[in-house]
Amino acid sequence: MEVRARAPGKIILAGEHAVVHGSAAVAAAIDLYTTSSLRLLPEEEDGGAGAVELDLRDSALVFSWPCSRLRGALGELSGKAGAPAPCSPDKLAAIAKLMEGQEIPEAKIWLSAGLSAFLYLYTSILGCRPGKTVVISDLPIGAGLGSSAAFCVSMSGALLTASGAVGTGRGSGAEEWQLFGKDDLELVNQWAFQGEKIIHGKPSGIDNSVSTFGSMIKFKKGELTNLRSRNPVKMLITDTRVGRNTKALVAGVSERASRHPDATASVFNAVNSISEELSSIVELAAEDEIAITSKEDKLAELMEMNQGLLQCMGVSHSSIETVLRTSLKYSLVSKLTGAGGGGCVLTLIPTPSLIISIGQHSFGESCHRA
Repeated sequence: MEVRARAPGKIILAGEHAVVHGSAAVAAAIDLYTTSSLRLLPEEEDGGAGAVELDLRDSALVFSWPCSRLRGALGELSGKAGAPAPCSPDKLAAIAKLMEGQEIPEAKIWLSAGLSAFLYLYTSILGCRPGKTVVISDLPIGAGLGSSAAFCVSMSGALLTASGAVGTGRGSGAEEWQLFGKDDLELVNQWAFQGEKIIHGKPSGIDNSVSTFGSMIKFKKGELTNLRSRNPVKMLITDTRVGRNTKALVAGVSERASRHPDATASVFNAVNSISEELSSIVELAAEDEIAITSKEDKLAELMEMNQGLLQCMGVSHSSIETVLRTSLKYSLVSKLTGAGGGGCVLTLIPTPSLIISIGQHSFGESCHRA
C-alpha cells in the first residue's frame, strides 16, 4: 500500500507574530508544495523486525528506527486516528532519546525538531507499524514560506489516509490528486498543528491552516475565514537566503512583550487593524484601471505600515532592509513574510506593470489538493 499527500507553502500578507498574541492575520497558499509518500511494509511473524524509515530526498538524508526500539521507548502503540492529544512531556522525552544515534549533520541540526514531529505523528497515528516515508519539497527550509507546516500537513494527510481515518473525496478519475472533504481536512489540520507545536513551541496555527485549506484566509484566535480575491494581486517573493530560527524569533517577541506590555499591546492592536482592513480590501471588486490602482495603493500602504510594526517587534534583519531599500528605488513596497530575521520578503507588483520579474506569483484562486 502506498499513499501520497501534498500540501502547499504560504505567504503572510499581514499579521505575523501579532497573530500569536490574538491579532488577526491574512495568509495565502502558494503553488509550491511538499509531498509525503508513505508505503506500509508487512510485519515479520515474530513482530520484532521491521523499521520506520524517513527519507528526506532533498537533503539526501535517510533516518531509520527499528520497530523494536520504538516499542521499547514508547510502549505498545496501536495508533489513534481520531482527534489528537498534545504530545506529553514524557513522550517528547522518549522521542528525544530516539533521536540519539541519528547522524544529523551539524549544519542541519535544526532537522531534529522536524524528525521529532515525524515520530510523534507516525507513532500516534499508525503505532509501530513498519513503513517507509519519502518527502520531497519545492519549498526552501526556514525561509518563511511555511515549509514546516507543509511537511506536517502532507505527513498527517498521508498517515491518516493510510490508517483509514480519512479518504479522498471530490475529483475525477483523470486527476492525479484527489481532494479531501471538509471534515477530513479538519482532522488533518488538527494533527498537523500538534506537529507544528513540537517544531515551533507556540505557533498560532495560521501556517498549518492555510496549508491545509489553501486559497486565502483571515486567521484570528484559531478562527478561520475564507477570503476571495476579486482581482489578481501580484507579489514578488525574494529569498534573502539568510536562515533563521522561527521558534527563537517568536520567543523573542514574547519576551519583548513581557518587558513592555503596554507598548507591545498597542503594536499588536495596530497590526490587527491592518489585517482587518487588508482582508476587506482584497475582497473588493475593482472594475477599472483607476479602481485597481487605488486598491493596490491601499494594499501597499498597509504592507508598509505592517513592516514598520514588525521592525518595532525586533524581527527585521539587514538582509530584509536591503530588499526594502532596493524595491523602494523603483517605487515598490515590500515587507517581510513569516518569522523574519532573514527568510523571504514580499514585494507588491502594481498593475499594469512593465517590470519583468523572476519568481513572480499571483494568488487568490489557488486550490489545495492532497
